[in-house]
Amino acid sequence: MKILSIHADHLEYEAKKKAIKNAEEPEKRKERIEECLVVFQGSEKIDEGKEEIIAEKTVEEILDISEKVNTGKIVLYPFVHLTEDPSSPKTAQKIIKKEEKLLKETDLKVHKSPFGWYKSFDIKCKGHPLSELSRRITSDEKKEIESEALKAEEDLESTWAIMEPNGEVHELEINGNKIKGYDFSDKEALKDFTIYEAGEKEKGGTESPHIEAMKELELVDYEPGSDPGNLRYYPKGKLIKNLLERYVSEEVREYGGMEIESPIMYDVDHPTLKKYLNRFPARQYNIETPDKNVFLRFAACFGQFLMANDSTISYKNLPMRLYELTRYSFRVEQRGELTGLRRLRAFTMPDCHAFCSDLSQVKEEMKKRLKLSKSVLKDIGFKIPEDFELVVRFTRKFYEENKEHIQEIIKEYGKPALVEIWDERFFYFTLKYELNYIDPLGRASALTTDQIDVENGERYGITYIDEEGEEKNPYILHLSPSGAIERVMFALLEEAKRYEKEGEKPKLPYWLSPTQLRIIPVSEEHLEYSKNFSNKFKEVRVDLDDRDKTIGKKIREAEKDWIPYIVVIGSDEIDSEELSVRIREKEEQIKMNINELKNELKEKQGDMPFQILPLPKELSKRPIFKG
Repeated sequence: MKILSIHADHLEYEAKKKAIKNAEEPEKRKERIEECLVVFQGSEKIDEGKEEIIAEKTVEEILDISEKVNTGKIVLYPFVHLTEDPSSPKTAQKIIKKEEKLLKETDLKVHKSPFGWYKSFDIKCKGHPLSELSRRITSDEKKEIESEALKAEEDLESTWAIMEPNGEVHELEINGNKIKGYDFSDKEALKDFTIYEAGEKEKGGTESPHIEAMKELELVDYEPGSDPGNLRYYPKGKLIKNLLERYVSEEVREYGGMEIESPIMYDVDHPTLKKYLNRFPARQYNIETPDKNVFLRFAACFGQFLMANDSTISYKNLPMRLYELTRYSFRVEQRGELTGLRRLRAFTMPDCHAFCSDLSQVKEEMKKRLKLSKSVLKDIGFKIPEDFELVVRFTRKFYEENKEHIQEIIKEYGKPALVEIWDERFFYFTLKYELNYIDPLGRASALTTDQIDVENGERYGITYIDEEGEEKNPYILHLSPSGAIERVMFALLEEAKRYEKEGEKPKLPYWLSPTQLRIIPVSEEHLEYSKNFSNKFKEVRVDLDDRDKTIGKKIREAEKDWIPYIVVIGSDEIDSEELSVRIREKEEQIKMNINELKNELKEKQGDMPFQILPLPKELSKRPIFKG
């Protein structure tokens, strides 16, 4: 199958004459569709007998493209001239009908031009970089590794409840989006989370607000030249990513994490790794090297476990904490699940494993790590516990034997939590908790997570020598204190867009704002003074709007860039040395001198990591990255 997609201002066609004997009778001979993605397609001989899979894979491509160009209308347009080796009309018609059916199950509006007709058409292409894309669809499937745990997860049955910080449990009855058993008054986010996890969320729009922000702010964008779920980071986005990586890593090292580095690919046929793959609920990339079949890691577990296997460990070394910031981890998320920074196929995961001697040490370590995670998220710029919903998942047996520990986790977090209880354990862990961000569309995204692993110490042959000189296998805790760095960026942008929807100015935390202070000279005669003024700030990302634009336009553009502090410099400011400072967070202008401004910016930065401006200081010298 070959397709050519055109993102169009409009398509207008008219069916003129039947091209084949069994041409379908159109509902409309003539139609005009505005603001649409037109998918011209020609099926090929090799597609015959494979109609179902070709249709499914074509729909995956269409969904990916429609998300990238942000359109809600699809026009399926049969166009045999795309291929030199066309399939039979029967095959082509079967494929396009299947595509139409699958697309109508989504939120997209679907149009199909008549099959088997000569048609005249007029189309106006938008002309942006993604407005013309071609694809070749084949039935050849390089199947990703799908673990037994992933298959089991689809059929897993659970008991759901809400647990209060005081230990009170409210078992839930859930039917679709209806929940009985708990009063969710003033807890809408918890209710949305419960429906998302345990019920059936009603379909809504699929476009995350953060996608518009990440593009408009020139932070991140889709990379059409790569596999879906791999993004490009412009200088400002890379700065934010760098700062988050540095901060989280510094906090984990302070906690005691010993930082290591390990390969991104591992042998599929390694007996230990193969067993672990089937215990982890995720899809993996499977590729061939000149020497063997390998999979790309989905976390830092493999490298750290193999390293621990080769280490000599005493009970005196426990808990032993190994840490890696994975650039990158890989998971073959399904095409329809890929959304901006929220869900990717390549992501950066801070991954810290603690090897513990016994369950008592596990519990103490887990509480310490939860406090670390809360501190990390708070310092990044979130409100704790308000901005996240906690879920704790465990086996019934673990709950009966360790109820107090579960209650302590929820009490430490400080608000009611969703709990999921499994009758049997299929995964390698007996308990895990997650802190989930609930976006404005009611979708949950896990950031922080920690797990009690009871299998991999033995599976990987990891041992320590206890006080009696006996070899034993440790428990292992799996912590990501912040979650994937990209998902942290997603949550920050979503929160900013939430502020905007509520009538406030969207903003990023000061320490993550690419430009922290913008200087705007009133005219060219104030430019030299403004340049000298901007050089007086240390460890502040200062830029200078030296462009030939009006003051009003410069201020509006600074507001659109979410600049936290703006200073306009004219003759009055030069003469009086008193500044009029626009402060985004307070949504007001305040008079202050340069020392007062320096002190305020220093206080806002605090102890968070700093990195210099990632672009030329003068705005006139900067390229424009957004399409």
